Amino acid sequence: FHSVIMERKQFGPMGYNMKYPFSIGDLRDSATCLQNYMDNSTGGKIPWQDLKYIFGEIMYGGHIVNDFDRLVANEYLNFYMKDELLDETEMYPFAEDEKGVSFMSPTPTSFDKYIDHIDKNMAGDTPIAFGLHPNAEIDFRTQQSNSLFKTLIALAPQEVSSEEGAATPEQVAKATATEILDKFGDKHFDVEELVRSLEEGPGPYQNVFIQEMAVMNVLLSEIKRSIKELELGFLGELTMSESMEALMMALYMDQVPDAWAK
Repeated sequence: FHSVIMERKQFGPMGYNMKYPFSIGDLRDSATCLQNYMDNSTGGKIPWQDLKYIFGEIMYGGHIVNDFDRLVANEYLNFYMKDELLDETEMYPFAEDEKGVSFMSPTPTSFDKYIDHIDKNMAGDTPIAFGLHPNAEIDFRTQQSNSLFKTLIALAPQEVSSEEGAATPEQVAKATATEILDKFGDKHFDVEELVRSLEEGPGPYQNVFIQEMAVMNVLLSEIKRSIKELELGFLGELTMSESMEALMMALYMDQVPDAWAK
């Protein structure tokens, strides 16, 4: 249950509606609570309902504020915490319709035998292990790959000799900045002229369009201002500030600068 709850976070909005600080501390405290229940048990029936309430509403549920996320956590507990858990039962939740993907729980045995069972029978990572559709990992893997390649680009050598023929970050940023200015240097939306050209008063669609034009004017002004500032920095007429360095690296790595995204 802890593994499913933790790993589900990597799927972003498909995992949970919010981010929750589940940690190993929740597992440790839950295990202590479970041990206390077992030590005080008289050998009768396992109090599944009590344990599910403690884990789902207090230990892990104490982090959860969204009703649907709480429902998901409780459904996982309902799936796992039952008498069949102590026999051979399916451990991948709601995976009955998936062919060839299964992980059965072993019969009660030693710790080493549990580890051996996991190593032999658990295949690679799959969203099915968390009760999700196989396609759920497409977005996650895409983001993971993008993050990997951005990190590789950031770690690439940025100081190269002229003999190697590779462009430096400054050269790449300068070429990109020049290209952007050539395309958008003289672009500006005349909002007042558009308003005057309307035969009737602006309706809701026109109002939205006018607002978007004003926003784009602000963006274009910031783009032109920051690029011209960066060019002065390249020429040595201005000291390269932290924001100018960030803009240069963003242009070099083909990313949208944070200042423009705002």
